[in-house]
Amino acid sequence: MLDIESRLEELDAAGLIRRRRVLDGPQGAHVHIQGKPCLAFCSNDYLGLANHPALVSAARRGAAMYGVGAGASHLVCGHSAPHEEVEAALADFIRLPRALYFSTGYMAALGTIPALAGRGDAIFSDALNHACLIDGTRLSGADVHVYPHMDLAALEHALARCPNRQKLVVSDAVFSMDGDIAPIPEMLALCEHYDAWLLLDDAHGFGVLGEAGRGVLSHFNVQSPRIVYLGTLGKAAGVSGAFIAGDGSVIEWLLQRARTYIFTTAAPPLLAVATLESLRLIELETWRREHLAALIMRLREGFAGLPWRLLPSATPIQPLIVGDNRAVVALSEALLQQGIWVPAIRPPTVPAGTARLRISLSAAHGIEDVDRLLHTLHSLANRQHAAA
Repeated sequence: MLDIESRLEELDAAGLIRRRRVLDGPQGAHVHIQGKPCLAFCSNDYLGLANHPALVSAARRGAAMYGVGAGASHLVCGHSAPHEEVEAALADFIRLPRALYFSTGYMAALGTIPALAGRGDAIFSDALNHACLIDGTRLSGADVHVYPHMDLAALEHALARCPNRQKLVVSDAVFSMDGDIAPIPEMLALCEHYDAWLLLDDAHGFGVLGEAGRGVLSHFNVQSPRIVYLGTLGKAAGVSGAFIAGDGSVIEWLLQRARTYIFTTAAPPLLAVATLESLRLIELETWRREHLAALIMRLREGFAGLPWRLLPSATPIQPLIVGDNRAVVALSEALLQQGIWVPAIRPPTVPAGTARLRISLSAAHGIEDVDRLLHTLHSLANRQHAAA
């Protein structure tokens, strides 16, 4: 019998136990945790839309017109008019021929990857890909080649030696724990040369990167029928759900073969109504991305002199490497005691020895919020130095 208690004790001894914090209200830069006010740098709500009044109003309109539950899967009777409308709007926004709406990004990955590659095929996966891509790859049954993070030479070597007929390169577009951006144009060139598909998970780029927030494809100005694009709606878009966009025949194939689309109840139509409003705000309110860029610059400039290493990132994800599991938990707790919430990220989410604070910026933050975080980190660093 599996000894769960001893395994939990082992996790605790390694500094790897995770604990939930209970929020008393909506997401935002300033939240309440069990009644206590807190400045939060942990949410993926990069544009500050999760609690936007226009989205709340749209969700209410959607609930009033379509109810709450979808009732069945999309292919039975759960595909409502807002689902159809949001798929067309998402495809138009990303400037790809067609889109398919999924309940979550995880389900989109788990359904799409095995539908595109299976036994006898080959998948090439970045070593730092998100868990949903890793799990989708494992589920496929394809031959898997994991290449070092963003190592194009290693990727090309693996592609060149691959005898499999069907090839699929899978990568985060913006890596969720490092904040760096994959070299999409070069990856696409390799896929074109070696006749491979390219699946990009733009969970952290959609709404943030590119012209009007159209994501990583706009950021690099690339288009290709080889690209299968995964975007999520619970981060910068401030709602919930995800979509796959690409060539029309690819999307039709996924509609017919992606098990996580076929065999699950459709997401509530009210969320699709809210997403339509979110797309309008993302495109219209350009000041959100401009303000976000200013916050990123302010934060990075203020890290000079701190003892911890800040990874290079031009995105709202700013990772501060601490290294030791217990040390990063202690630093996170010290910040929380000062009313600032920054999560400690440890293995297996990140490689061993790279435990970090993952600082997430949002357009809902003010310059004064960033300055407060910087001042507190410098104070903690000075205190740590004095105690050494």
